[in-house]
Amino acid sequence: MFSRQKKNSVNLLILAGLFIVGVSFLIVGCASTPKAPATLDPAVKKPQLIVNPDTISLGVDKLMNKTTIVFEGSGFKPKDSVFISLIADGIDVPVASGVVGSNGTFKASVDTLAKITGLLRATPRSTYAKDGKQLVTMVLTQPTIPPGEYTARATSMISDKTADTKVVLRKPSFGESIVDGLGGALGKIEDKRPAN
Repeated sequence: MFSRQKKNSVNLLILAGLFIVGVSFLIVGCASTPKAPATLDPAVKKPQLIVNPDTISLGVDKLMNKTTIVFEGSGFKPKDSVFISLIADGIDVPVASGVVGSNGTFKASVDTLAKITGLLRATPRSTYAKDGKQLVTMVLTQPTIPPGEYTARATSMISDKTADTKVVLRKPSFGESIVDGLGGALGKIEDKRPAN
């Protein structure tokens, strides 16, 4: 009987080891090699727009804590203001703005509020702990902006210049969903969205 238990224990250890190796290969195999960031083409004289990164996850933790979205443009009128929106199928969400420099270029980052209200369609709730530290909870009450390909359009305020580029919003990966679930368990994310 003892040797049978020993054999079962060994089989269980082998199975657990194979599972760990399989999951490791899955994680490593699914990891993508980061692309080189897009850059403006100095040979192009008409308005142009780029975004880095050009694929953005809609995972709450990933978007809010690990993703800096930066739009850059050139060929615009100096000292003009530029507004950037994501556009697709009846959706037009403003996400950033910037001022054009004297060389006709601008750089505009998507700020925290635009990520919360525009992309996640969430509401931040702020409370204070007993020690006075501010605690922010992300309250999700409706679906995020739909995943898919969007046209990012930079529109100048004074002149009629515009420039477009493509940006992809994707659903959170399995791992990102787990991290968001942990955020919910820790009280940092509150998901009040209706179940599908």
